[in-house]
Amino acid sequence: MKIIHTDKAPAAVGPYSQAIAAGNTLYLSGQIAINPAEGRIVATTIEAQAEQCCCNIEEVLAAAGTDMSHVLKTTCFLADIADFKAFNEVYAKHFISKPARSCVAVKALPAGALCEVEAVAEL
Repeated sequence: MKIIHTDKAPAAVGPYSQAIAAGNTLYLSGQIAINPAEGRIVATTIEAQAEQCCCNIEEVLAAAGTDMSHVLKTTCFLADIADFKAFNEVYAKHFISKPARSCVAVKALPAGALCEVEAVAEL
């Protein structure tokens, strides 16, 4: 098991890692729209927050030596299911390989985030 960390994505805000590599699989923790340079959520729209989530995931994947084309599965959390269509438009630009996915609405997300995305990828 190997812990993956990059300063190009937000640091973990609790007792967890950005990602863990085990064998040829990478397990990424959920990413919310924290801008790593600011250390907080800057974006205010679902589109901008989804974009930041995807960029954070891309950076963690890169730190592990892989990329978006190797993502096998994502789980997406939305604070408001009414954002589903707008979220999907941004998501589709990044996850062009169309990994398996679950997407659910939740009551609330950390730091008032509008969305969160976690992923499993092949190394």
